[in-house]
Amino acid sequence: MTLATNLGFSRIGSGRELKLALEGYWTGKRSREDLAAAAAELRDRHWKLQQAAGIDLIPSNDFSLYDHVLDTAIMVNAVPGRFRGIEDGLDLMFAMARGTPDAAPLEMTKWFDTNYHYLVPEIAPDIAFERRSDKPVAEFREALGFGIKTRPVLLSPASFLRLSAGPAGRGSALRRLDELLPVYAGVIRDLVAAGAEWIQFDEPILALDLSEEEREAIAAAHAYLKESVPEAKRFLAVYFGGLGPNRGLLPSLRADALHLDFVSDREGCSEILRSDLPGNLILSLGLVNGRNVWRADLRKALAVAQKAIDAVGSDRVWIAPSCSLLHAPVDLALETHLPEEVKSWMAFGMQKLDEIRVLASAADRAESHAEELLASDRVAEAKAASAIAVNPEVRKRMASTDLAARRSVPFPERRARQRARMPLPLLPTTMIGSLPQTAEIRELRTKLKRGQIKRLEYDLAMQGIICDIIRWQEKVGLDVLVHGEPERNDMVEYFAETLYGVVFTRNGWVQSYGSRCVKPPVIAGDVSRKRSMTVEWSVCAQTLTDKPVKGMLTGPVTMFKWSFVREDLPLRDVCFQLALALRDEVLGLEGSGIGIIQIDEPALREALPLRRVDQAAYLEWAVQAFRFVASDVRDGTQIHTHMCYADVEDILPAICEMDADVISLEASRSALGLLRSFNGESYPNDVGPGVYDIHSPRVPTVDEIEAVIRAILGAFPKERVWVSPDCGLKTRRWEEVEPAIRNMVEAARRVRASL
Repeated sequence: MTLATNLGFSRIGSGRELKLALEGYWTGKRSREDLAAAAAELRDRHWKLQQAAGIDLIPSNDFSLYDHVLDTAIMVNAVPGRFRGIEDGLDLMFAMARGTPDAAPLEMTKWFDTNYHYLVPEIAPDIAFERRSDKPVAEFREALGFGIKTRPVLLSPASFLRLSAGPAGRGSALRRLDELLPVYAGVIRDLVAAGAEWIQFDEPILALDLSEEEREAIAAAHAYLKESVPEAKRFLAVYFGGLGPNRGLLPSLRADALHLDFVSDREGCSEILRSDLPGNLILSLGLVNGRNVWRADLRKALAVAQKAIDAVGSDRVWIAPSCSLLHAPVDLALETHLPEEVKSWMAFGMQKLDEIRVLASAADRAESHAEELLASDRVAEAKAASAIAVNPEVRKRMASTDLAARRSVPFPERRARQRARMPLPLLPTTMIGSLPQTAEIRELRTKLKRGQIKRLEYDLAMQGIICDIIRWQEKVGLDVLVHGEPERNDMVEYFAETLYGVVFTRNGWVQSYGSRCVKPPVIAGDVSRKRSMTVEWSVCAQTLTDKPVKGMLTGPVTMFKWSFVREDLPLRDVCFQLALALRDEVLGLEGSGIGIIQIDEPALREALPLRRVDQAAYLEWAVQAFRFVASDVRDGTQIHTHMCYADVEDILPAICEMDADVISLEASRSALGLLRSFNGESYPNDVGPGVYDIHSPRVPTVDEIEAVIRAILGAFPKERVWVSPDCGLKTRRWEEVEPAIRNMVEAARRVRASL
């Protein structure tokens, strides 16, 4: 009999209950007991709804108050020395995640090619692995108390260390795998003693290119765990891609069940079905997309399931989402304002559980689900014929435009003209874009949305806020100003609202990190610009000051990557449709007198395919799209870009090819580690490595920022360095932002005076 299973579920709740509980606790408005109760209620609710949906094998330990990688680090006592005086587990977790007045938090980066951020464990030489937390066992027992026997989820020891930072950089900690394995064996023994039959080992690094040494280490680790606790049934989960060149490892992994992502790697995973599989290996088929909001094509998915059953038998096949439903919103039923046509194409987490159940049941008895299969067929047919999906005018414009266009004058000549137009001091200071979204700003936006105030009243209020922001920046002494983006709800959603072909949910929230949730737009059809996106706000700000004000846009790669993107068109085509719309906006800004335009592309690295064999083709069109957006501006117009919280060193040639006049990058949270490869010799244009971490409430001192600037000057010539924070300041409070920016400006002045 084919079983239905799940790999993980959303933590935040359909109403973002976790976010509210966390932020209430951090601000002192909610007690520790309140936070614990909110977390327990969410776990209970999600286990029971999976049970009610007909999921046969339900995960536990997929819940986290902040991040599952951080939970693993604490479980095995991978606690950096600066936090070792903190004995309380909850205090330790939040200190490592958010920092303290005396200790910087862990580095944060993207979880593979998703927009989820994980905390990067630090495996220093003095780390001694030992059991510190019983969270997996406690949550298994908690579910058992509700009568639900779950499958506990563990990030495998190999993936944990491969994703950690060791003395020689990311991945070097894998050399200490032998020291970590006994700790995991102890956890597994306790889970078995508590009644766990299956244990899920997430091994996402098997979707990456691995060295032979890494493959051998992974095989040895699984052999050790199998021999240490032979009675534990091990479910090995690989997602975000297929096994690819790592397929040869399969026999040595000695898994009892293997999960493969048939959404991300249809062809590669299908080859598994033609392979000689270990005799009793159960295959978990990831047939429902856990990272997007579209309904599965049940007919096509069922055909794949049937191939697997023909190959190994129904008792050795499970049906699952492609990955954890952490990356999907919770419940489509809450969306009452979506266009009904588009809503009929969609499925959120709870609806995906239903699809998994139907596929598992239909794999054994297809005739009993004829109605569901016909409904799925009708959705696919209606979507293909929809006027929302296909706009002939957009297709015609794409076909008649030179998408390879770029600026023709080389950077040194452009820089000379830009400096003549906008004389700036050495080490010009600026900000990345956004400033705190205060309660006043959020209230104005809510009133406008509810019709409680007129558009004119809203616009006048926003203009007043922008005026205050400009005056504050002038007083602080910044050199290049921003308008603060008070009118923007989100750096992607705001722009998407000005486009045809995009729809918006009201409750489609997913976790980005900690309490930070995002509500991605849904790109449902061909994209074109409805109206100006930013021109009036940028012009408003520029009229208030003689200093240059940056126009701020989100780039085409980030627009599609941070949206739920359509699946019926190649990503390249979606990207260039967005680039066409953004190019129109760039020309509108320039035509209105804005001399500096920032086109943010923080997702450029994030969207990079995991396998090297696929990366060159992606980078070619992604970089081409960025260049196209700015291709028609005059030489004296300065184009900036920004990237944050992703490892960019390995795509440095592509970043150089983007040919932005100035690039700003996250740097401080990684202790300026990117300067080892990203320096004045390897990058030819102007650069602004971030001088302090904005994702921590901690305010850096002038001395600290000065030391960072001087370190940057050790890598780049002083004439090419800009000074800015790591990222936008939307999520911070003014009482944190004001002293931090003052300290940053003062530090730049000190260094400037010494040059």
